[in-house]
Amino acid sequence: MELPPGSVAAPARGETPPVAATARLTSLDAFRGLTIASMMLVNNGSGPQTYGPLLHASWHGWTFTDTVFPFFLWISGVSMTFSFAKRVKAGDDKHKLMLHTLRRAAVIFLLGLLLTAYPFYTLNLSTLRIPGVLQRIAVCYLFGGMIFLYCSRRMQAVIAAGCLIVYWALMTFVPVPGFGAGVLEKEGNLEQYIDSMFLTGHMYRATRIYDPEGILSTIPAIGTILAGILTGHLLRSRRLPPLEKLAWMFFSGNVCILAGLWWGLLFPINKNIWTSSFALLMAGLALAVFGSFYWLVDIKGWKKWAHPLVIYGSNAIAVYVMAGIIAKSVGLLKIGKPMYDFFASFASPPNASLLYASCYVLGLYLIAWGLYRKGWFLKV
Repeated sequence: MELPPGSVAAPARGETPPVAATARLTSLDAFRGLTIASMMLVNNGSGPQTYGPLLHASWHGWTFTDTVFPFFLWISGVSMTFSFAKRVKAGDDKHKLMLHTLRRAAVIFLLGLLLTAYPFYTLNLSTLRIPGVLQRIAVCYLFGGMIFLYCSRRMQAVIAAGCLIVYWALMTFVPVPGFGAGVLEKEGNLEQYIDSMFLTGHMYRATRIYDPEGILSTIPAIGTILAGILTGHLLRSRRLPPLEKLAWMFFSGNVCILAGLWWGLLFPINKNIWTSSFALLMAGLALAVFGSFYWLVDIKGWKKWAHPLVIYGSNAIAVYVMAGIIAKSVGLLKIGKPMYDFFASFASPPNASLLYASCYVLGLYLIAWGLYRKGWFLKV
């Protein structure tokens, strides 16, 4: 979200400080920082035991770890609303913005492929994993940008709902050869079948028969970024005061949470295949968590505590790429186990794993802080 800071009049004593519709939302920057720090924590555990919330759910269900990626996608949608709306209002041509979106999506996708291939760029092309976190962000950003630029707000909401409903219908009613319709296990579901047809040899090595960022499950993930875009419209509204925006966020968030949990009884909550119930639940949780940040930081004006998170989120893509390179380099140099063993010498295995991951969080924060101090921000 690249916006100039807005200027607002100082509130009278006892009044809620206003939040300008065009002002940069420190709460969103802080929420992004918390999300990327959480991503570093859950991605870099080590050792034989890790606390359950710091692991993905094995299949159905969800943990703290499963919230991180959808939160990041949701934040991308909110940011897109601010940056695109500002440029459209300034008179930028929509087709040029669409070309910019296509270029940015292509760069992010390529970064994902390069990170996956590192460091053996010429040796594993035949088995290179094509899907991935950055790749899904790129695809969702591309479709989200296109829908934002060429569809009305009402149509954006309809498409968001349609993504979830269509994906549910496909997964429930389209039969898979040899398994039938409605199978939602690791093997035999429609998402896994499509991945096996088009991505054989190019899927996540830990799963092999399916990819958690596969082809068909990108449909509800687009619904996740659209949920962020719709929240962005609410935040930009000049008709609603900040507390009313907050009330709508909490109300909508709780509705999404309850609807996701209810739908999960029929279409289980599952991050691996990004079920519609999962997308709805995560959108609700994102609204609730961000709403808390919005109240504390932008309405109450308590910003100092959030500044480290703002720094962490200021170069989110750069931090993610550096984290992947560092983690792979540590593995190649075989220094990860000695580091873990050091912590295990005085801490239990789960705590040793937590301390090991925390070192990544701290080290990457120092890198982000250094970039922030220099004013260097990766723009793709």
